Amino acid sequence: MMKLTTILAAYILLMLSGCSTSEQQPNGNYYQDINTLTSIAGKPQYLASPFVTAGDRVYIIGHQDGSFPELGWHIEGEMGGVWDHPIKLMDGFAAQLRVGESTLCLNEADAFTNYPLANCHHFSWAQENIEVERIQFIPDGLEGAIVEFRIMNKAEESKTVSFAFTGMIDLRPTWLGERTNMLDAEDEIAFDKKSSAIIAKDRNNPWYTMFGSTFIGDFSTSENSCVNTQRKGLGKNGTLSYSLAIEANSEVTIPVFMAGSYASEEKLRLTYETLKSQGREKLLQKIARYKNITRTAQLTIPDKDIEQMYDWLKYNTDWLIREVPEIGTGISAGLPDYPWWFGGDAVYTLQGVLATGSHEIAKKTILLLHTISQNTNNNGRIIHEVSTNGAVYNPGNVNETAQFVTLVYHYYQWTGDKELVVKLFPDIKKSLKWLLEERDPDGNHYPNGSGMMEIPGLESELEMIDVAAYTQQALASAAALASALDDPDTAAEYQTLADELKASINTEWWNPKENSFGDFRGTMEEAIPILKAALVRSDTLGKSWAVAQLKATEKQLQKIGSHRSTPHVIYHNWVVNTPLETGIADPDKAKAALKTAKTYENPYGVFVTGIDRTTEPDSVVLKSRKKTFSYTGAVMTLPTGVQAVAAAKYGTADDALEYISKLHQSFSYALPGSMYEVSPDFGMMTQAWNIYGVAVPIINYFFGIQPSAYTKSVSISPNLPSHWKEVSIKNVRIGDNALSLTIMQKNDHLEYHIAQTQADWQVLFHVNRTAEKLIVNGNEIDVMSIADQPLKLSGNKMEVAIYGIP
Repeated sequence: MMKLTTILAAYILLMLSGCSTSEQQPNGNYYQDINTLTSIAGKPQYLASPFVTAGDRVYIIGHQDGSFPELGWHIEGEMGGVWDHPIKLMDGFAAQLRVGESTLCLNEADAFTNYPLANCHHFSWAQENIEVERIQFIPDGLEGAIVEFRIMNKAEESKTVSFAFTGMIDLRPTWLGERTNMLDAEDEIAFDKKSSAIIAKDRNNPWYTMFGSTFIGDFSTSENSCVNTQRKGLGKNGTLSYSLAIEANSEVTIPVFMAGSYASEEKLRLTYETLKSQGREKLLQKIARYKNITRTAQLTIPDKDIEQMYDWLKYNTDWLIREVPEIGTGISAGLPDYPWWFGGDAVYTLQGVLATGSHEIAKKTILLLHTISQNTNNNGRIIHEVSTNGAVYNPGNVNETAQFVTLVYHYYQWTGDKELVVKLFPDIKKSLKWLLEERDPDGNHYPNGSGMMEIPGLESELEMIDVAAYTQQALASAAALASALDDPDTAAEYQTLADELKASINTEWWNPKENSFGDFRGTMEEAIPILKAALVRSDTLGKSWAVAQLKATEKQLQKIGSHRSTPHVIYHNWVVNTPLETGIADPDKAKAALKTAKTYENPYGVFVTGIDRTTEPDSVVLKSRKKTFSYTGAVMTLPTGVQAVAAAKYGTADDALEYISKLHQSFSYALPGSMYEVSPDFGMMTQAWNIYGVAVPIINYFFGIQPSAYTKSVSISPNLPSHWKEVSIKNVRIGDNALSLTIMQKNDHLEYHIAQTQADWQVLFHVNRTAEKLIVNGNEIDVMSIADQPLKLSGNKMEVAIYGIP
């Protein structure tokens, strides 16, 4: 017990001292600016797991211990390293210290700290009384990165230290590169004496990388003992060595600049010189931008852990911005294996992005997906997945087209950007035509084809619940867009279809026996093969309860007419809750479905496939991590987030907060400051859609902010979790307006303080009809006088006090 306590105390001391500041020194010292930022320390048990240093052009992926093992499955073993899409620059890098005959490889860090825009790895060399910090960041808009090594001599005597930096060069194309004639060739390296840097080029392509320092170094191609020699590909290693004299109780910082280009050596050298000459300026610019991200839609709530997660999810989203000028700019799906663009991922992600104020990147992502979809399909269908070289892997699942229509409406609500809506609306009409004609052979307005579930049998030409729900939502969204564009006939046509579809989903998709909407609709003949596959899956996974349930369902199927289509609940997939997420479900059905959904959860959230549910406590954590990538048995952040939105939409704020709290169980679990795709520590180490399940329930439903930028108005109808007594959200961007809302629970009343930068905008404030007394801007108003209408307020500052609400 004494030994364990001593180790713990030492670790806490290390956390407090790691990545610390010191007096200003010349030659950069980027760490001093980075250390002014908020940070989260990693866990020792996750040092051998991935981290990312992100930029919009370049990113670095390795392990938190400072090593660069082969990572990823999309291009097997190649998804880590240094990427400048659509090419890779390096498999990583290795650094080595030598004092006399003693050597330290900087690939076994004893601590890792994450910052919103940088990282720090801490190394201890007790033998030589030396500590080292490796800090890296990526400037905005540049094809390059800056890595700084801070070498601290804690000894009472001076030391001469040899520092070697090896770039593990591997210039190679992105996934699907062969489809655009991107063919890898052997890399060639040379030493540029003038800049004291190494330059590498792919033999057959204009793909370059370059790295060096402000220090003068010696060049070598000999093997560095700290380099992983088991690398794949056609790359080469290049090493720069530096001799450093470090005084007693002093330190030296040595920056390394890494640049890339997939166009020309001229562009490569320009980037490299910019990094060297403007590195600190670029860092300060990025710090200022991140502070603005923090201040926009800035949340203050009693649950400080959730408040922290909310802030970092905004940073996470920024990490995933991927710019390839020849293709476009947009938020990618996740890292390390999904660094490109997806239709389905974007439609969830951008709802959170819009709510938290990043309207510009939302627009760029929408335009990127629209342009690529037009070039690929030209019929309104939205693509599913496109690599960073422009090669489309999947032209689009059916749900993505429907969801894209609604996304455009959300964008219009938040921004009021009529120009973009006018541009896209002709293709929105094409999208709905594709859904309701080409994808709906029986004309019942339930498009046939694949939705969000990637399960054999549910990728077929059946009618899927999520496709139906999102199609209804798309029709209602298109009706609102048409109305805003002064096209009443089209608006009426779409709204009629939306109303009819809402009614039919509630009658034809509801399974009263299961208290759930069906996974899919089909005949007995169509359902039996899917049920058989589910039985095999459950039996293979040892889920005896699911096997028994599925056998009972099989008996029920025998009672259904062979040609009658009915809703089937077989897999209990999370998508059965999309009618709740979209607000389609009748209130009584929503209440029952929300209760049913709780059967298919664990402490981290909602199972992707309900029949995979385990009864073992915390099995995701206790069992060894999966060796083969698979979503079988997964609890994922998207289903949990969808359930949070659904609960919030139907007024159960405490339940919605519970789902958000489940999401928080995975926050910083493995990578500090991030949340994995599969809870708590599997799949992508950071995932774009995570912001959806946190920001949307909080902003749109807890605070009740519903924007209408195109009418210069905003509706406010708060519904807070029961223990949130004093909360605020500041600088919520809605068009050219910025709204702030503070809510305070007093002894006998609720106070609402509203501020906005545009005084002429109308605020529609909804008052609970059970209120006994209402005071607006100091004046009492008869509650009954406003009937069922919201209060219509305007001005820069407004105050509402409501008395008598239970």
